[in-house]
Amino acid sequence: MTNPSEVVLALLRATETLDAAQVARHLADDVAWQNVPFPAARGKKTVTRHLELMNRAVTGVEVRVHHIAANGGVVLTQRTDVIRRGRFEAAFWVCGTFVVRDGRVVLWRDHYDHAYVAGAFLKGLGKLAAGALGRALRRQPVGR
Repeated sequence: MTNPSEVVLALLRATETLDAAQVARHLADDVAWQNVPFPAARGKKTVTRHLELMNRAVTGVEVRVHHIAANGGVVLTQRTDVIRRGRFEAAFWVCGTFVVRDGRVVLWRDHYDHAYVAGAFLKGLGKLAAGALGRALRRQPVGR
């Protein structure tokens, strides 16, 4: 697979498996992964370790790619990432910049609005609390 857009789509699909080794297959040895404004993780081994830690914290990941554009080895994505942990779910938009060289990702840089992400997590917590309250109320006998 050498088409840069296909490489990026395969990488994003691999993130949904929660298997860092599958994601690592699409990464160059000298990859840099950055969630702006945080510092970049550099090197395939380090990035894989970060992915393993992230995957322990979640029970599901879904990536919905809305737009993808490529110019040579540079690929831009607009997408919604969905993070799940049990009944909790947070969905937020992400703009990704990828650089692909020799069929592998050498740069993976994600940009997102941190306030929007915080709001998505609060919304997810609210839905979780409302669901728990609803279940508790349904268990209560009526008229007692």
